[in-house]
Amino acid sequence: MRKKIVAGNWKMNKSFEEGLALASEIVNFYKDEVHSDVEAVLIPPFIHLVSVGRLLDHPHVQLGAQNCHQEVSGAYTGEVSAAMLSSAGAQYVILGHSERRQYFGEEEGLLAKKIRTALAAGLKPIYCVGETKEEREDNRHFDVIESQVEGALSVFSAEELKTLVIAYEPVWAIGTGLTASPEQAQEVHAFIRNLLEKRFGASFSQLVPILYGGSVNPTNAAELFSKRDIDGGLVGGASLKSRDFINIIQSFV
Repeated sequence: MRKKIVAGNWKMNKSFEEGLALASEIVNFYKDEVHSDVEAVLIPPFIHLVSVGRLLDHPHVQLGAQNCHQEVSGAYTGEVSAAMLSSAGAQYVILGHSERRQYFGEEEGLLAKKIRTALAAGLKPIYCVGETKEEREDNRHFDVIESQVEGALSVFSAEELKTLVIAYEPVWAIGTGLTASPEQAQEVHAFIRNLLEKRFGASFSQLVPILYGGSVNPTNAAELFSKRDIDGGLVGGASLKSRDFINIIQSFV
């Protein structure tokens, strides 16, 4: 059985005090209401990591970070290394989010280096892939996804990637209120799993959790999560509301 994961990417939101309050609410709701082994991952801004991590006193509520630098250490003002994140208590790290690709020019070669650095620090990478609206309309989305998967992962062995998580996030659905239909999402998730099978083998492909991201909310989560190859969600805006986030976690049937 693949792990079921709902990860909340807070992005650049919440003051220090607000972040602690949100994390505390989510943990308390989880303890009281969630009676499954769905793994919740809270992914706050860097300044929250240590303090939020101290509040996550439940084995199924984990801590993640939003990015890391590709180098182990050095003169990189303003950057944060994977080892630093691990020492702050993070278990997961998002890599290749569309906003990092769009605003900071991150591409597959760089992201492969980040994945390697994250793995070496004991972090579980959540590697993001997804097409733009134009790429979808031009029917190039499968080519884009294949390029992103192969471009970053082909330099690794299956053993190296045993903690990998992939998140499919159609760029046109992130923060827009638009959502890929469950059928569209399942089609791409199955395509990604087939790519993993061809590259790393069937047993590996069946163990990698693939999450859907793109305006996931309590209304659409259950139908999305019911699809065979969708193993959870990478949630943006709805993760900033504790009640919505817990309701999404409870959407698994």
